[in-house]
Amino acid sequence: MSIAHLQGSGNVIIGIDTHADTHVAVAITDRGGRLDELAFNADPAGFALVDSWARSLGTPIAWGVEGTSSYGAGISRHLTRTGAVVFEVNRTDRSLRRRVGKTDPVDAEAAARAVLAGTATAIPKTGDGPIEAIRVTRLVKRSAIKARTQAINQLKALIVTAPDALRRDLAGLTNPRLIDRCARLRPADTLQDPAAATKRALRRLARRIQVLTDEIDDLDAELTELVTATAPALLDEFGIGPDSAAALLIAAGDNPDRLHSEAAFAALCGVNPIPVASGKTGYHRLNRSGDRQANAALYRAVLTRLAYDPETKAYIAARLTPGGGNKKHLIRKLKRYLARQLYPIILDALTPSDAPHAA
Repeated sequence: MSIAHLQGSGNVIIGIDTHADTHVAVAITDRGGRLDELAFNADPAGFALVDSWARSLGTPIAWGVEGTSSYGAGISRHLTRTGAVVFEVNRTDRSLRRRVGKTDPVDAEAAARAVLAGTATAIPKTGDGPIEAIRVTRLVKRSAIKARTQAINQLKALIVTAPDALRRDLAGLTNPRLIDRCARLRPADTLQDPAAATKRALRRLARRIQVLTDEIDDLDAELTELVTATAPALLDEFGIGPDSAAALLIAAGDNPDRLHSEAAFAALCGVNPIPVASGKTGYHRLNRSGDRQANAALYRAVLTRLAYDPETKAYIAARLTPGGGNKKHLIRKLKRYLARQLYPIILDALTPSDAPHAA
């Protein structure tokens, strides 16, 4: 999206540097002249204030907001609801910070100039639909899995240094049996006895693991229900389970107009090859940017297809020949193909039935 066709007398562009409690806005003209700056609270009253302030300076034609998925989520949603044109702006270029310093007005002005220059083109996620519900549910699930893994590692490390009799009693057990056994330990009441203290610690850790496991199971069920209600066709694709589908939907966001093409979706997932050319040398390198969770979801799906899908296995077998590329290179190609295959499914799921689809 470009703002060139909107330029004219009295038009202004606003850049906003966001923080937890207060934001700073700087207004410039569509010819680059600096107009004014404003600090305002990160709450509905502050959002209304900056809106009226911007209109007092002219006609706001575009807004550049830093951190639209974190501190800037509130102001971004407010502006989108009012019909404003909002762009997501990356952090200030380091060379600029070295030359002019780092202040909130400097960052806000840089955000406005990024919009004016056309380097800020990303449309922020609205975060007001079912995808946001999927995002927060998956976020809690991932943190619960991380906490459970940490507790299991602590439990096993504690067993290594446990008294000999206790260590022998717990040796060779699988994780489920080990956790169950530790959860049923009955330590003596003596606080100062190392064996009793170790048993109490193991029991607490095991019961914490059990609680986290129950929580993860509940979150799994909720996530499956949310994904099924939002994009059931996505789950029909080979190798795409609820968690992978959730990661891909979260990358896309609630507003499908962010995704202009399947190539844009591939870039969003970090599976598009990056061209590298200099002089007579030209090749494509691996893309290490993009949404890494979506990238990992595509990778898991490709590995599943490599193991169980006859067509994918045949594709790899036919190309694993001298000069045909190594397996890692072919997996990257399959990830790019999968992004192309899943894009229309995701777009269809996120587009209202009465809205036109993107070309």
